[in-house]
Amino acid sequence: MLSRVAETVRRYRMFEHGQHVGVAVSGGADSVCLLHVLLKLAAPWDLRLSVLHLNHGLRGEESRQDEQFVRDLAARLGLPAIVRNVDVAASHDNLEQAGRHARLAFFREMLAATGIVRIATGHTRNDQAETVLFRFLRGAGGAGLAAIRPVTADGLARPLLDMSRADVEQYLRERGIPWREDSSNASPQFARNRIRHSLLPQLANEWNPSIVETLHRVADWALAEEEYWEAEIDRLYAQSLIERDGAVLLAVRDLRDLPLAVARRLVRRALERAKGDLRAVDFDHIAAIVKLAHSPLGHGRVQAPGVEVERSLDWLRFADFEANRRRPDGYRLTAVVPGVIEVPGTRIALSLELVERAETLESPDSVYNSDKSWLDWRTLSGSLEVRNWRPGDQYRPKGSTGEEKIKTLFQKARIPRWERRHWPVVTDGSAIVWARQFGAAVPFAANSASTTLLRIRETGAP
Repeated sequence: MLSRVAETVRRYRMFEHGQHVGVAVSGGADSVCLLHVLLKLAAPWDLRLSVLHLNHGLRGEESRQDEQFVRDLAARLGLPAIVRNVDVAASHDNLEQAGRHARLAFFREMLAATGIVRIATGHTRNDQAETVLFRFLRGAGGAGLAAIRPVTADGLARPLLDMSRADVEQYLRERGIPWREDSSNASPQFARNRIRHSLLPQLANEWNPSIVETLHRVADWALAEEEYWEAEIDRLYAQSLIERDGAVLLAVRDLRDLPLAVARRLVRRALERAKGDLRAVDFDHIAAIVKLAHSPLGHGRVQAPGVEVERSLDWLRFADFEANRRRPDGYRLTAVVPGVIEVPGTRIALSLELVERAETLESPDSVYNSDKSWLDWRTLSGSLEVRNWRPGDQYRPKGSTGEEKIKTLFQKARIPRWERRHWPVVTDGSAIVWARQFGAAVPFAANSASTTLLRIRETGAP
């Protein structure tokens, strides 16, 4: 047992020399075995161990006895113990999900606030097999079938993952080490228990006596595949996706050009970045987003759990659903000249400066013909405002033969819908004198006779 666990630790580089490791101990056989094994193996890595216990409070006196058992165990072994009590039953999630979320929150707290840099959990080969089967039945792809990772990016490690539950119990019995039995592990109320006590035994009896080992190999195979794909998707993500204003943007063309297997994985990564996790996201959501990218229509939406995906012209936008709904609507700001105005809801600012004609360094052709940012100050009242574009807005931009709706200009320039929402225009009374990207209005544009010029430039917000 010790040599096999040590090999697993080395294989996956679970610990580094001198690390402070929290050992999650429920009182059950797996976690008690984990604690004893790590205590014996701590010396080569000079590990400092602490015992972590979360009391879910679901089984009344039995839960309190589990907590006391863990406290006493830590004390006998001379280890510090950190215990938390939570009311999982008060959660709106189902109990399995609520318990999992409570444990992860506890672990995150320990990693953030105690100096613990790794948390070891007692997951075994049997847990791996149950997880693979559970996820397969729910329609998971390769990433889901990788199931329980030996080491995770957020600091969890599973040293017993190559051990079976029988190995664990044999180790404890041979040494006379007691453990606690959780009565809820027998309840058919929980899906994992039904897989453990009913489905897996049936598959072993009727189909494959080595089903646990087979499913464990599936996870190992899928994990190797995922490690390759994660590196590849990291490269594609950096190359193809843009994170801006709390959302993820993906060019439709980039997605269309990819093989379907790669496109699905890139969409999956975009969803994860926008939402923070992939809980409740399934194959149908990903397929719908890929279909949206291939649609001949230039617009559409897909709702995934916690994420809103919008197609507008050449782009897909992935945004947290609630954050997207909280984005500010309109704005109307007085434009002080000279001055700089930050545009709400964007990362840009507008710089407004007055320049006398003799001070301009540009050639007349540049100022009056090619550069659309210059206005004739004498044609303006001086009471300028900056506001967001509104449906129905129209004006005659320099270089145009007549008035055009700004919506039409958006379409010609292929500006996505979400960028239009806070698109700035400068007004003088009811007249639009300038619009972002489209420039000055003809009646107000600087010309060869202009002596005092107003220059409006877009800059990054300070």
